[in-house]
Amino acid sequence: MEKFIVSARKYRPQTFDTVVGQGHITTTLKNAIRNQQLAHAFLFCGPRGVGKTTCARILAKTINCEKPGEDGEACNVCHSCVSFNEGTSLNIHELDAASNNSVDDIRTLVEQVRFAPQAGTYKVYIIDEVHMLSSSAFNAFLKTLEEPPGYAIFILATTEKHKILPTILSRCQIFDFKRITTNDTVDHLEQICTKEEVNADRAALHLIAQKSEGCMRDALSIMDKIVSFTNGTVSYQNTLEHLNILDADYYFRFMESMLAQDLGGAMLLYDDIDRKGFEGDLVLNGFAEFVRNLLVCKDQKVANLLQVVESFKDRYIAMGKQVSVAWLINALNILNEAEIGFKAARNKRLHIELVLIKLSYLQQAIELGAGADDGKKKLVDTAKPVAFRQIPVLGAAPKQAAAKPKAEAPQTGAKLIIEDQPAARPASQAVVPPVQPVKQEQPVSDQPKVKIGGLASIRQQFVGKGLASAGEVIPLEEARLHAAWEAFTQQLRDTKNPASQSFVMARLQINNSAHFTIVTNNNLEQKFIEGERRPLSEYLCKVFNNRALLFVIEVDENVVYQEPTDKPMSSRDKFIAIAEEYPLIRELKDRLRLELDL
Repeated sequence: MEKFIVSARKYRPQTFDTVVGQGHITTTLKNAIRNQQLAHAFLFCGPRGVGKTTCARILAKTINCEKPGEDGEACNVCHSCVSFNEGTSLNIHELDAASNNSVDDIRTLVEQVRFAPQAGTYKVYIIDEVHMLSSSAFNAFLKTLEEPPGYAIFILATTEKHKILPTILSRCQIFDFKRITTNDTVDHLEQICTKEEVNADRAALHLIAQKSEGCMRDALSIMDKIVSFTNGTVSYQNTLEHLNILDADYYFRFMESMLAQDLGGAMLLYDDIDRKGFEGDLVLNGFAEFVRNLLVCKDQKVANLLQVVESFKDRYIAMGKQVSVAWLINALNILNEAEIGFKAARNKRLHIELVLIKLSYLQQAIELGAGADDGKKKLVDTAKPVAFRQIPVLGAAPKQAAAKPKAEAPQTGAKLIIEDQPAARPASQAVVPPVQPVKQEQPVSDQPKVKIGGLASIRQQFVGKGLASAGEVIPLEEARLHAAWEAFTQQLRDTKNPASQSFVMARLQINNSAHFTIVTNNNLEQKFIEGERRPLSEYLCKVFNNRALLFVIEVDENVVYQEPTDKPMSSRDKFIAIAEEYPLIRELKDRLRLELDL
């Protein structure tokens, strides 16, 4: 029985032309080999499974080929190529930096670089997962990487370029590998299925390519599992079952139910999906992707972004024509919020059903919202501009002024009314018309018929109200303030508030009849009193019947502290007091030469 080799190893590319989806990399490398313009250090970076290590090995084999082709490819016939294919070449050294990331490993590598190749032109050192090297190892590698011998070429491969030191990046030619497209992955899988004589549907291979997310190694591994699972036949249904993917037909049926506002049909359809064991977040994510594809179908410019199975494209386009863009955008917002809150929801099924209810009646909500907007627009359109009175021109003739119509009643909302009242003049002066003075009427507040603006009306409501109606204001006095302060301090003591001690130590200074200062001894006391500012302010305002009462808290750190009179006496103090009262005790101590432990 022949030993089984996984497809990822069996069909690993051996030449640049067989590398999938990295034409910009392979073309550059072949031109550099053909023109003999090879750099001494390369850095291959990109996602996993896209061909970084494979291209490094092909480059190492090609530059040592004894008879390279005109297209820059290795011949695969010479002694160097054969030894490389068999894994016995001495000119190629691979180092896994994930497990050899210490300074000693790099020093060993640097020691090997000193020896020239016995056969061939170059010695190639491939360091995979180079971002795993420690900072010390990177620093030990810097000098050799910058000025290696002419026969040494370093190829570094990594999936996380941002973790590599800038001093390393500046010494390398950087090649960024891209994810392999879905179409390239499908074409490559079809070629392998043809060689392996596996019956595979293109729709199934398309699902595998989508699941791999641009990683060819993952795609080949998935296909190997499905081939083993189905005994050599890769069908669409078997692939859905093996990859635990919900068929797109369910999403089309969901959409038909929601457009018809058939909530019952949508609930029954989700029950069927739930019975098959699909998690709710998978349904939300799949339906959001389905709605996104419908939104892409609405615009021909971005139709190439539609990455679905070929047999479903026409169906997507037809469904996209039935749904409005507003519905799709609102549905995406609902699904996105539901997917974010799914983990926090206790009742997962109810969470999904609420989303179905919102989506089923989303079209009705959009229509109601559009109707409300139209109503608001009509109200704005029917609004009339404010009518202003024409003010007569100063110095106009009396006949012209008399010919003008009489002033109408002031419009609602007018702030100022100006009327023309000609002054009385003698009859002898009737020939020369004097300038007609313009009289301004009383302020708006005196006109009962004119409405007052919002701010003025609020002020008028509160004129005369406030402190005067509450009673007479009591001015600040030394005795009354200290009495109120003691009463508030006693309240703090009763509630066992630790701030009471700070209130006891504080001193009060009256500045004027409505302002005083609280002087504290340190910042700690200030913070305690500051914490009680609000209840203290309310209490004092109530006591003095003055809502405008103010106080500030200051710190005076230069206060001289006095020892409290009730301080307990030490042993020394007790002995001195007894000796002063009874001198014979001190004489006894001196004669016996006693030393007291004081």
